[in-house]
Amino acid sequence: MASRNPLSPMPSIASPRVGALLREWRAVRRLSQLELALAADVSTRHLSCVETGKSQPSHDMVVRLADTLDMPLRERNALLLAAGYAPSYPETGLATPALAQVRRATEFIIAQQEPYPAFVLNRHWDIQMANAAAMRVTGFLLGGGSGHRNMIRHFFDPQGLRAAVVNWEEVAGDLVRHLHNEVAGAPSDETARALLDEALAYPGVPARWRTREPGSAPSPLLTTVFRRGDVELRFFSTFTTFGTPRDVTVDELRIECCFPDDEATAAFCRQLAQDAAAH
Repeated sequence: MASRNPLSPMPSIASPRVGALLREWRAVRRLSQLELALAADVSTRHLSCVETGKSQPSHDMVVRLADTLDMPLRERNALLLAAGYAPSYPETGLATPALAQVRRATEFIIAQQEPYPAFVLNRHWDIQMANAAAMRVTGFLLGGGSGHRNMIRHFFDPQGLRAAVVNWEEVAGDLVRHLHNEVAGAPSDETARALLDEALAYPGVPARWRTREPGSAPSPLLTTVFRRGDVELRFFSTFTTFGTPRDVTVDELRIECCFPDDEATAAFCRQLAQDAAAH
């Protein structure tokens, strides 16, 4: 029996879902139908028919539209599936042999960050990896507890790091702006929406944070101030991502490196490392 080419459309009429996704992404990128058609070098009439579900886009057209809209790999796969094609990008577990080089690279980066904290996060702010310094500093701030495995819950839960953050409203407000932008940038991501809703439901969260501020952007460099007892620690962070990834997991990884904002913080981190080595 002849097998179907995985890149050929499924034997059905055009799916209205692909048109809805395209309209959502045009809105995200603030492009008119004409602007998208011109940029992707496709017929405006054909694009209109695809968006209304009257026409089935070719595989090549879907790929060109996704490229033009600069969609993340996960969203490209969703667009291909909606149009009746097989996904183009695999999603591989970070612990699998296929991503051994990526894992070694991330381990090297966070190890080099010692004696200062570093974390590896996925797109939903789940902590995938952390260096020993991150565990030492977090343990100190929580009085020995390990806390959440999700950075958003870590900062919003009154039982987590939130109690140790001096400038919590400034930091949490910045995180909410990140979440709002991520939800707006991936309208089909229900997990991101649920995480935003969960963050907003914690006690003491200002009501104004429920609405995304038009044109708002997270702070390019924000210092987070922690305090436990008489010890005050000040850190700013940078985020590193992998360029031109071909795997969904790699596309969504972010490496957060925390740097001391003053010498007192640097000295305290060095002392924590020395104390840990002595034991």
